[in-house]
Amino acid sequence: MSGIIVVGVDGSDTARKAAESARDLAAALGATLHVVSAFDADRSDKFGSGSNKWLVSDADKAEHVARSVADTLGSDIKITYAAASGRPADALIREAISKEARAIVVGNRRMRGIGRVLGSVANSVAHNAPCDVYIANTYDVD
Repeated sequence: MSGIIVVGVDGSDTARKAAESARDLAAALGATLHVVSAFDADRSDKFGSGSNKWLVSDADKAEHVARSVADTLGSDIKITYAAASGRPADALIREAISKEARAIVVGNRRMRGIGRVLGSVANSVAHNAPCDVYIANTYDVD
């Protein structure tokens, strides 16, 4: 078996736990893990003063989050990462389509209470994904 497993991360502990579950699933399937962090808009912030100024965009921040998670998962499998524009569920679905992923892994954060009624990333992905969806239990992280 092989293929690509896509996982969404946002820097939170719950997303980290979902990424660890995705890593384990990818290892069991002999698949590549693709870590994705979404960003809504490509805004930029300037930091520094005088001639020492840096421009940091939302895309840069999202890529940093994805790379940081990918770098710390420590596994014998191939792990790639990317930043993807759009709302998290939409970005994950587009990445899964473009990579012809066999599964998307998301955490179950906000799938209880009012979040369940209003929707969540996991709910949106589960209803619109072009592939299998694995919802990792991340309730004990909060």
